[in-house]
Amino acid sequence: MEVEIPLFPLNLVAFPGEQLNLHIFEPRYKQLLKDCLEHQMSFGIPSYVLNKIDYGTEVEIVDVVKMYEDGRADISVQATQVFRVQEFKNPWKDRDYAGGSVEYVEMDFHEDMELKLRMLDLCQELFSWLQMEDRVPLDQDTTVFTVAHKIGLKLEEELELIKLPREVDRQHFIINHLKNILPALERAERAKERIRLNGHFKHLDPLKF
Repeated sequence: MEVEIPLFPLNLVAFPGEQLNLHIFEPRYKQLLKDCLEHQMSFGIPSYVLNKIDYGTEVEIVDVVKMYEDGRADISVQATQVFRVQEFKNPWKDRDYAGGSVEYVEMDFHEDMELKLRMLDLCQELFSWLQMEDRVPLDQDTTVFTVAHKIGLKLEEELELIKLPREVDRQHFIINHLKNILPALERAERAKERIRLNGHFKHLDPLKF
């Protein structure tokens, strides 16, 4: 089913469940914020990736952290549902901001526990290489979307991730990504070690012939 909602295009991908902090300063988005607060509306953040708008995520305003005298604002929003943009209109109706018709993607969050454990192991290995173990907790509540911003995905890869409706497919996506980048990290570390040794006196055992 298609619905029409206000749209705030950004060069990012918002994952369901994620909380974002936004600074609202353009006049058209000040108007959007005012409308959303007055009418208790949500709005969509379509991801502007590779010069196109295709998929995005609906968000709800959870807090107006600061409202400035000139109408600017710092707000906190919670990402909820993924959608596909059917029609993008800018401006939308009689408003200055964009909007359009979207179709919500029905997301399946049923995990494969074997895949989850494999994903967590690879994430732990990556975070150990990056010395990020203490900053990124991993436990049974960790999901694909929990770690997706922290494992080096390109923006277009993050967009591909929200296009996958099944959690199992998203788990495979993350696992394949990690299996590809971890060997590259190991090669880079070995190269750094060789560079550090270059130019230093080395203790070498003579070869015996």
